Amino acid sequence: MLRTIFMIGLFALLGLFLLKVAFGLFGFLFSILLVLLWWAVKIAIVGLIIYFVIRIVSPDTASRLRSRWTGPGA
Repeated sequence: MLRTIFMIGLFALLGLFLLKVAFGLFGFLFSILLVLLWWAVKIAIVGLIIYFVIRIVSPDTASRLRSRWTGPGA
């Protein structure tokens, strides 16, 4: 019975250690993912602002850009 209690404690400690290692690695990868996502959002916002400026200044150019990216209209 004492052996069973020690084995449960050993497995619990081993599980805690593996969780710490796993979340340490995944935390680093998750932070890189969030940084890349933040950069993508910034680039998308800048592109949207540029598109709206082109749309106000030159609607024909904006129409050509829209048709280039979405394909011919139906």
